[in-house]
Amino acid sequence: MPGPAAAAVAISPVQQGFLRRLAQRQTAPQRLVRRAEAILALAANPCIDSVARQLGLTRISIRLWRDRWLQAADALGRAEQEQASEATLLDLIEQVLADAPRPGCPATFGPEQIVGIIAVACEPPSESGRPISHWTARELADEAKKRQLVKRISPRTVGRFLKRGTVAAAPKPLLAQQ
Repeated sequence: MPGPAAAAVAISPVQQGFLRRLAQRQTAPQRLVRRAEAILALAANPCIDSVARQLGLTRISIRLWRDRWLQAADALGRAEQEQASEATLLDLIEQVLADAPRPGCPATFGPEQIVGIIAVACEPPSESGRPISHWTARELADEAKKRQLVKRISPRTVGRFLKRGTVAAAPKPLLAQQ
């Protein structure tokens, strides 16, 4: 006995064009390309099993992206009816195909705090009244607490900040090159 009919994925010609462009874009992340290809394949054939086999993905992945697309179909349709710009429509499609926020705790230290600690590391220790010639992670951690940059921080964390050398989003090195 056959199961229930698969939910059809209806995409407009405009959406289809954007999905094809996204799937063929050289600089697009592969996860977005695979998801765009999945939506295009589902529009042609609503059978999850065959699309999963065709693309080499799991049924769970195909179902997830089909359901995400179906949830966003109304918003995409409204944007098209309101004649949103191409950039806006493409951005909406990319948002639908983007990863959902993942759980996890927020960062313990903000960028200002990290930059403050690195700025202290760039100063001579004698300016802070320290009788040392070079900063150590322990001394920097103590100085950051003394200056109230942070409430508490371990020397190991300070060492990680210095070893990394840059904030994750910084396009250039934080320390000046001479």
